Amino acid sequence: MSTLTKTNSFFLNVADVALFLVRVFRNTFSRGFEFNEFLKQCFQIGNKSLALIGVTGVIIGLVLTIQSRPVLVDFGAESMLPGMVAISIIREMGPVITALICAGKIGSSMGAELGSMRVTEQIDAMEVSSINPFKFLIVPRVLAATLMLPVLTLYADALGILGSWAGANIKGDANFVLFISRAFASVEFMDLFPAIIKTFFFGAVIGLVGCYKGYNAGSGTESVGIAANSAVVMSSLLVIIVDLIAVQITDLIK
Repeated sequence: MSTLTKTNSFFLNVADVALFLVRVFRNTFSRGFEFNEFLKQCFQIGNKSLALIGVTGVIIGLVLTIQSRPVLVDFGAESMLPGMVAISIIREMGPVITALICAGKIGSSMGAELGSMRVTEQIDAMEVSSINPFKFLIVPRVLAATLMLPVLTLYADALGILGSWAGANIKGDANFVLFISRAFASVEFMDLFPAIIKTFFFGAVIGLVGCYKGYNAGSGTESVGIAANSAVVMSSLLVIIVDLIAVQITDLIK
């Protein structure tokens, strides 16, 4: 493939993504919002991810505590452990790891589901029947992912702090009320607010990438797997990029 052909292909892909985003934005604010489908997708994304996110949150808190406690004990700063773990989880570990897990679970699910609908010509049938597939399939999934990821992140943060308390009790005797008080005494508004705001963007990115890859899947059953795989890879990469941008913006605001 020549350089000119690669360049043309790149700009065609960029234009296709831009048109997809415009159609999503336009259908989001048009009449006829599919509220029932939106609630169904919120249940699919939120409720069915609770167990995985919960276990991950507890493990994050345990690992951070077990790894950090010996160093803090050496410096006589063990009392700083709850605050340090809480800030680490709330600022970065909770939002980013939750988003990456959701990119794997939600992104692949959307890519595979919409990809199979494209392969079996269900989306084409909707278009022929004058049913807008963007309004019924894409917009509810994107909005559900955008809304549910902050909720899942708060859930992971809470269980991460509980996991940290459990980790502190492995080689010690940490009072629960004192531990939680010290943890939240170190957390400020500008630690929590930017972390929650960026999770909305994480959710939007995961939903958009998963829907785009599935909606534009090629023909044949193999394309379903390709759509699911590329949705996970691309959404994970974009989550890291969005997090980098968010950290830079937060640093400028502070």
